[in-house]
Amino acid sequence: MVGPRPAEAAARRAVRSAVRDLAPGSLVLVACSGGADSLALAAATAFVASRDGLRAGAVVVDHGLQHDSAEVAAVAGAQCRALGLDPVEVRRVEVTGAGGLEAAARRARYAVLDDVAHRSGAAAVLLGHTLDDQAESVLLGLARGSGARSLAGMAAVRGTYRRPFLGLRRTDTEDVCTANGLTWWTDPTNGVPGAVPSPGAVPSPGGPADPGDPAALPAVPLPLRSQVRARVLPVLEDVLGPGVAVTLARTADLLREDADLLDELAGRLLDEARVAEPVDEEPRAGVVPVVLDTEVLRSAPAALRRRALRRAAAEAGSPAGSLFASHVATLDAMITDWRGQGPAHLPGDLRALRTRGRLFLRPARTPSPERTVPAETPAEPAQE
Repeated sequence: MVGPRPAEAAARRAVRSAVRDLAPGSLVLVACSGGADSLALAAATAFVASRDGLRAGAVVVDHGLQHDSAEVAAVAGAQCRALGLDPVEVRRVEVTGAGGLEAAARRARYAVLDDVAHRSGAAAVLLGHTLDDQAESVLLGLARGSGARSLAGMAAVRGTYRRPFLGLRRTDTEDVCTANGLTWWTDPTNGVPGAVPSPGAVPSPGGPADPGDPAALPAVPLPLRSQVRARVLPVLEDVLGPGVAVTLARTADLLREDADLLDELAGRLLDEARVAEPVDEEPRAGVVPVVLDTEVLRSAPAALRRRALRRAAAEAGSPAGSLFASHVATLDAMITDWRGQGPAHLPGDLRALRTRGRLFLRPARTPSPERTVPAETPAEPAQE
């Protein structure tokens, strides 16, 4: 009897490790896009669930951003059902909102995943991010001048969401799909040479394309992450040798341990600095102002103080993905270099005001056009 391919065995081990804490009969959902990573995850999950007493389903989100997205979603859903996943829900979303197309698509996708998980009572939602995705996240963080939390990349577990494949490569997921007879779709905006936007379509004729040749890339605008994938990583591999992606992912793992500890300590500092103060206006959109003791914060180590300030701003209503290092530096100056500065404007129409030894973080009383502190230091967006 012939056993599974090495990549297939590795994928099954990864899924089994990710769900081993779940009780028998628990429902696990796979977020499936129709790409090789998520289809391989669907196949491995179906295998593990059937043998470990779990139920497994899938959620396919159609973002409607390409002309054949409905067909792609339908094919992905059909392949998940053929693997034995049940329930399989295919949802179309409208991608709108601030922060750019990628951010809007992400918000819409996670809103669907959250909704389906809640309604179905799922114990976990599995995401197909791979080691290559992790390496790209680290490079993007480096380019932004980010701190340890951003460079730590994506967490293997965050709430309901789990990423079993952070130790697997994209080539592994393609091998898994091939072994299971699955046809995957390659998004042309992913920056893969010869990619075409149809299920089962084949790369352009003429043999493998050279990733370093701009002419070989898809004739569509590439998001920044895709440019890192298509142009930056191949150059690094060529100059520094193979294994760059693995090394970057290992760096993320090491930094995550440090960042997790610092975040825990920053949370304790924030609790210590928090002051219960009466507010003289109704909270806007259910957001309660955050009031902090400046002396408690001033005496704390800078690394913990800045983390606490970032968390406080997010808690007060500032979108975490829009909080940059410049914003945190402005808040920090209101603690350590107080010279009577006026209110600071933060993302989400948030205001920071210091008075009577207190730092008040709250939405503007009258909503106004978005204003933020100009970035004088490298931008550091918060992670996921």
